This record gives sequence, C-alpha cells and structure tokens, in this order.
Amino acid sequence: MSHDLAARTANAVALLKVSPHTLDGFLKLSEIFESTTLDPHSRETVILTVAARNQCHLCVDMHEAKLTALGPAPDTERLRAVEEFTLRVLASSGAVSDEDLGRFQEAGYTRQNALEVVLGIGTYTVSTFANRLTRAA
Repeated sequence: MSHDLAARTANAVALLKVSPHTLDGFLKLSEIFESTTLDPHSRETVILTVAARNQCHLCVDMHEAKLTALGPAPDTERLRAVEEFTLRVLASSGAVSDEDLGRFQEAGYTRQNALEVVLGIGTYTVSTFANRLTRAA
C-alpha cells in the first residue's frame, strides 16, 4: 500500500471512530466476510463492485491494490460472473431471477457463495456509505 493510500485509510478510520459501534461493526463484518468460502479474487471483486457502484474512491483504490497484490486471477470469466451477480443482487435488492442465480452457479459458485455475496454487499455498503458521509472517500 502506498504511503498516500495508507494515510487516506488511516484518516478514514479516524473519521469512523466518531462512532465506535459503526467502526467495530464494519471490522467484525469484514473479518467474517474474509473467512467465507469465496476465494480471495472473488471477495475483492465483490468489494470493488460495491465500491465502484457507491463511488467510494478510497475503497476502489485500496481494493484495486489488494486485487493486484493477489496476482493474476486464475479464471477471469468466473470473476466477471461474480461481478455481474453482485450488480444483479444490488439492482434487485436481493430478488435475483432464477436465471441470474443459475448463471452464477454455472460459473462454479454455490448457493452458499450467493449468500456470501450478500454479506459482502452489506459489509462494504457500511464502509462505502460511512466513508462518503465522513468525506473520507
């Protein structure tokens, strides 16, 4: 992480400390999301999809760096499927069609992974909204 990105991240955390409950909630949810059965590339793709949609430039920069640090994705088509599914979940407030869920599963994901995408969306909605509200984004 570059010095500038580290400083921006530290600033965002400092701003979020105004609400210890929000900071603690995000950190706990983030830890849980990191322990899901989604692979690291897929988790970062979910996070980036939420961050880009919610226009949180700090999160986009941070998670692009994390995704790059993971190295090349073993299957870019699979990542496109998780990105598309994440967008469908967001657009439908979770009420995805059977076809959307089927395409997600055809890409090698499970119903458990689908619910883990929802967890990632919730987790990073907290982060991105808080960062924008505090002007850290």
